[in-house]
Amino acid sequence: MILQQRRGSVRSVDLAGYMGYSKASVSHAVKNLRAGGFLTVDETGCLCLTDTGQTIAEKIYERHQFFMEQLIAAGVDQETAEQDAHQIEHAISDISFQKLKEKAQKTN
Repeated sequence: MILQQRRGSVRSVDLAGYMGYSKASVSHAVKNLRAGGFLTVDETGCLCLTDTGQTIAEKIYERHQFFMEQLIAAGVDQETAEQDAHQIEHAISDISFQKLKEKAQKTN
């Protein structure tokens, strides 16, 4: 989603370079995402999120941004906050995330 906003179109090789994964790992992930109905690949090799894929990506990105902001505000350096936010965004339940978000909004 972020890469698509920056570049307009994204191919597997772009994603591999951006995320620091091997082309084979990205190819495997793309295959799984296509099979799940979250992603399509056009005739030029560009990756496109389906509506379902876009919804999930937006949800994960919202979580990522929230945790990045919270960690940085707590004094965590940018690089560590990025890594930790990536782990937390996938591990936390919807209920817990909503409660933390509500609590943070009340504090601000």
